[in-house]
Amino acid sequence: MKTVFLDRDGVINRNPPNMGYVRRWSEFSFIPNSRKAIRELTQSGYRIIVVTNQAGIGRGLFSEEDLKDIHSRMVSKITETGGRIDAIYYCPHHPKAGCECRKPKPGMLIRAVREHNIELSSAYLIGDSTTDIQAGRCVGTKALLVLTGLGQESYYHYINTEPCGWADENRHRPGKIFIDLYTATRWLLKNDT
Repeated sequence: MKTVFLDRDGVINRNPPNMGYVRRWSEFSFIPNSRKAIRELTQSGYRIIVVTNQAGIGRGLFSEEDLKDIHSRMVSKITETGGRIDAIYYCPHHPKAGCECRKPKPGMLIRAVREHNIELSSAYLIGDSTTDIQAGRCVGTKALLVLTGLGQESYYHYINTEPCGWADENRHRPGKIFIDLYTATRWLLKNDT
């Protein structure tokens, strides 16, 4: 089964103002057509896995129970429109914790591969930040950047770190750049062979 990894904030839902965190469901707002994109991926037979950094937990701004409530409601709304989320992986750690799961490190992706028997060479990762792209590239997915969320900033500014030890900076560039998840999905469905 082909797999699409999706970042959450800035890809599925809008980032809250002032670069804050979605701390409760009342602060969650879907990006236009993101549910439609997920529905089309679902109907085309893709497994959809969300991989999201949630440092607000590590910073003490909300709890894991709050996050589980947000995710439960998000999945319910996606299901209502005919889409499906097969799994959600999140990193709850503070950015300075040094964990292996916080993107750009690939820990969440590696765990998903083990638990879902994913063939990475045919998988895609769609994200709005260079850390998303780096994590996807690090494990061998086709990484696509969307310009929603942090995407425009990421388009103009590159992180030059080498989390995989690769010297070729092109390894951190997205394969393609799209306006939003829906346009990325339309391209993927036409071009994924």
